[in-house]
Amino acid sequence: MSISTGLFDYSDGTNTFEGYFAHPGDGDRALVMVCHAWGGQGDFERNVADELAGKGYAALAADVYGKGMRGSSPEENEKLMNPLVGNRAELQSRLAASLKAGLGRDGVNGKAASLGFCFGGLCVLDMARASQDVHGVVSFHGLLGGADNLPSPKVSAKVLALHGWDDPLATPENVSEFSKEMDGAGADWQLYAYGGTSHAFTNPEAQDADNGMQYRADITRRAWAACDDLLAEVLG
Repeated sequence: MSISTGLFDYSDGTNTFEGYFAHPGDGDRALVMVCHAWGGQGDFERNVADELAGKGYAALAADVYGKGMRGSSPEENEKLMNPLVGNRAELQSRLAASLKAGLGRDGVNGKAASLGFCFGGLCVLDMARASQDVHGVVSFHGLLGGADNLPSPKVSAKVLALHGWDDPLATPENVSEFSKEMDGAGADWQLYAYGGTSHAFTNPEAQDADNGMQYRADITRRAWAACDDLLAEVLG
């Protein structure tokens, strides 16, 4: 399989974003949109897009911050992320523009799912809450808090949350609230909780156990197996 990759610009009418698109190289394929962590789209997300293309999907590593807007420290990351966490309608609008851009690429057959990491996990859950045109969403160690602009969402996308039970950013109380929200939304949802596992468990650069961020290769393998299963189910 010869994977084709490249960067391209897209817009929501106000902001310009830079997406990274990967495609298996032949035929029309279902799209998987990859939503970035708090630092913005980078090598991690682009590598995930490449891996998804290797599995036969068209993949878009999306950008919700804006072209050239990337963080290189926790302080910079927070300055980029917090305004969107505090304005979920704006976040959802940027996600919708990203999905539209991905679905509009040549070689995409019109079916889509999304997955994301950390802040990106919140993004994909908001795509489901906002009834965007995705058949399924997968949140890897994502933030679980509901969207204040959608207090009573109706969720048709299938939802999979892959969660480290010791994640300080998504506590057992948050998990309970999330489960009640998904039930109230009529969602087909699953949550895998991995014991002894903290935040950012898929990221090899997460090596800060004292602050609840630690890579786990074994849990990453299990989580991706669950993700692959859901993608196969919803995208065929």
